[in-house]
Amino acid sequence: MRDASGPHLSLWKQALGVVPESVWERKDLQTLVLADNGLTDLSDRIGDLRHLRMLDLGHNRLRRVPDSIGDLEGLTDFLYLHDNELTALPASLMRLERLRYLNISENAFEVLPEAVTGMIGLIELRATDNRLTRLPSSIARLTRLRELHVRNNQLGTLPEAIGSLPELRQIDLRGNPVTSLPESLLNSPRLEKLDLRWVTTLTPPDWLAELEARGCVVYF
Repeated sequence: MRDASGPHLSLWKQALGVVPESVWERKDLQTLVLADNGLTDLSDRIGDLRHLRMLDLGHNRLRRVPDSIGDLEGLTDFLYLHDNELTALPASLMRLERLRYLNISENAFEVLPEAVTGMIGLIELRATDNRLTRLPSSIARLTRLRELHVRNNQLGTLPEAIGSLPELRQIDLRGNPVTSLPESLLNSPRLEKLDLRWVTTLTPPDWLAELEARGCVVYF
């Protein structure tokens, strides 16, 4: 266990079951790692850690995250929620407008939570290995997004709005039952990589060749 009195606390893989109350007293914390602890619930007091820049809650058994997590408006670097049992996220997360990296992979989301599209500072979004059947058109709000990772979901297509993301570089659609792609992808000025490996349901549209000719690498 790595602790001491500095602004960084790692309690990774300590079999905690429950977060010690003393953690919530550490108002100076900038990074907090609570990964792989068998956590099933999280105290509302997490919202008191207003100086957090990175929070790792991955590899637990969380079915919800408290509304108060939206109070962490200083969260700028990373939020790891992967490998839990989440089906929804609180609307309060929309307030995390400065967050650059979000990982909600390996949960049970069927629809990308609307709160995610309010995190307008996101540069990288990882939502692999869920049950997503669609992405909302409001994803167009993520104008700084460079990487979208949605491998191993149930997506049949992408919204037309995906083509309006000016910074988008990479889309990982591996292992989805994709049957069509929006031609609006041609409007993506910086798209460098479109990964369609393990997709067996798609007949490549003619315009895909134009996308490749522009310098986008398409993996099939």
